[in-house]
Amino acid sequence: MRVIVVGGGIVGAVAAYRLAAEGAEVLVVDAEHVGQATAAGAGVVSPWPVGEPSLGTADFWWAAAAQYPVLLGQLASDGEPDPGYTRVGAITIADDESGLTEAATMIRAVKERDPSVGDIEMLPPGEPARRFPALSTDLAGLFVSGVGRVDGRVMRDSLLRAAERYGARRIHGEAKLVTALSRVTGVEVRGEVIGAHVVVVAAGAWTATLCQAIGVEVPVEPQRGQIAHLRLSGVETSDWPVIRSMSDHYLLAFPGGTVVAGATREFGSGFDHRLTAGGVHKILSDALRVAPGLADATLAEVRIGFRPLSTSGRPEISSPVDGLVIATGLGPSGLTLAPLTGTLAAELALGRQSSLASSDTR
Repeated sequence: MRVIVVGGGIVGAVAAYRLAAEGAEVLVVDAEHVGQATAAGAGVVSPWPVGEPSLGTADFWWAAAAQYPVLLGQLASDGEPDPGYTRVGAITIADDESGLTEAATMIRAVKERDPSVGDIEMLPPGEPARRFPALSTDLAGLFVSGVGRVDGRVMRDSLLRAAERYGARRIHGEAKLVTALSRVTGVEVRGEVIGAHVVVVAAGAWTATLCQAIGVEVPVEPQRGQIAHLRLSGVETSDWPVIRSMSDHYLLAFPGGTVVAGATREFGSGFDHRLTAGGVHKILSDALRVAPGLADATLAEVRIGFRPLSTSGRPEISSPVDGLVIATGLGPSGLTLAPLTGTLAAELALGRQSSLASSDTR
């Protein structure tokens, strides 16, 4: 069976890996768009549903939580023991402990279902700063040990290397879907038509445009995110936990003194790949308000990514016409939900059904 995967981000990489491991003949076609969400994403991995999920159903998030360790274990068995994931825990910060009581109650309920949530600990003022030294010493926190961080670029590359060990191939170029007799039969890349039994389109925010050309509407639009990468000189940050505010602001650290601060969520941005004064100001002011110790850090870069934002409120994982599978729409949760989403896309491509993916034809 020949399957073409359009899109070399993390969802496409998971699908390619799963398909190749199942014995399919896999070709990955990647346009390498500037602003690919995987390459820009910060990397917070917190797969358990806490409260009402902002995307999809609670069942979908529970399945995603179960999928992550499975994928990591399989990658290790296939020669990729370090795919960029580390479990460092997370601290939700607030001015005092009383503001964290409700969050603590919710996460304890989650732990009753899934012990991998890990330890839950209320932190008095000053303790978060001991664990993440750039923070203000006035802040209290709620620590959850099971949260992880992932470098999306490293994870993507690990998946694609593992897929290649099973025989998958990669080419670069802009793909166009090819149809015949009301089914997708392959893609055209640089003037060459390449046939396939199934085409999996996991092209992130570009999926809607690609599918619209054959009359398939995908309710996904780009959401621009600007994310700052700061560098602290002479500071080892490998073990620093993820920091979350009570809003949507976060900080996370990587080895070598790197701290990532994010992020903007810009609706209606289109594919406008620009740093904006307002966006950069928001990121840095949010960061410095809670972490004044970052004031002297070097602003190494600000990445821009276009998240595939679902306008339907659910991930878009479906087979709308014969020969076509769509997998996109994860918004800002791509690095958390991709292992499940790519796996479901591979299952659909192989003709297997799942209650977590919509496979209706239209």
